[in-house]
Amino acid sequence: MRNRVHMLLACILTCTTASQAARTTPIIIDHRCCDITQIPQTAIEQAKAQLHIAYGHTSHGSQITTGMTGLVAFANGGGKGLSLPINIFAWNNGGTGGALDLHDYAMGGDVGYYPDWVDNTHTYLDNPANADVNVIMWSWCGQVDSKYYSGAIHTEYLDPMSQLELDYPDVTFIYMTGHVDHGDDANNKAANSVIRDYCRTHNKVLFDFADIESYNPDGVYYAFPHDSCDYYASRPSTTSLGNWATEWQNSHVENVDWYDCGAAHSVSLNANQKAYAAWWMFVRLVGWPGVSGIDCDDSRGDLNCDGVINLDDLSQLAEHWLEL
Repeated sequence: MRNRVHMLLACILTCTTASQAARTTPIIIDHRCCDITQIPQTAIEQAKAQLHIAYGHTSHGSQITTGMTGLVAFANGGGKGLSLPINIFAWNNGGTGGALDLHDYAMGGDVGYYPDWVDNTHTYLDNPANADVNVIMWSWCGQVDSKYYSGAIHTEYLDPMSQLELDYPDVTFIYMTGHVDHGDDANNKAANSVIRDYCRTHNKVLFDFADIESYNPDGVYYAFPHDSCDYYASRPSTTSLGNWATEWQNSHVENVDWYDCGAAHSVSLNANQKAYAAWWMFVRLVGWPGVSGIDCDDSRGDLNCDGVINLDDLSQLAEHWLEL
């Protein structure tokens, strides 16, 4: 019985691998990926050894790197109970001193400026000096809403990103949602939903900027937030009920539960969360399996949460069958 099951599984795997040359599951980085204490030291070190990242952004996108800069001292001081080597979260352009190699402001502008961002990507990657770059990140500023209602979200963002992936098959391109925008809530939500659906359907890597801004660290959801972290009862309400980030900071201990780092247009905690999520994404890119039920899609067959659907998953399922 056991041999017959494994023969069947081998046949299934043979029949499916031909269509799985590219990524077989999406990597979705959202508010569930902000627990920095879950990431093992070995995965952080592997990311620093393997990744060479170029990041293009304007002010809102700086929240990620501002948070990453502040995280270094926070972790060194044992924030969140971390006990890791000094400067383990350090980053710089070139990866000197054992830091993560991340070229901040590598390409001018952000993805709201089409076709500039595409042209700038080609120029950057075609430069022999950047031959080692294997990850490209682009963020939005405030244009995702207008791209949606003008009907350009595919032609000026999703389609060009997919074409860049074909042009540079050895580079991982990070998709992003735009920041939340209470002033244009309906278009903002619709635009970000299009991006999420596309990334899930086509197995892309998504940094869900807007989702991270919609939850506090305890998982409390705010249906009508703004990029400042103010939140509202509804749209078109213009009366803020409070600021989820400031409220959480005020009820927790600075340098233990959160750290002051500044955040363009927003509050430090927002940048904290995005820094944690960025590192979660980086270690996922080098093979860390994530946490089952959080950011790996075991509903699609990734039963052992290693980021791929393969014979190991099918064997695990077979063992379960044999035990029944």
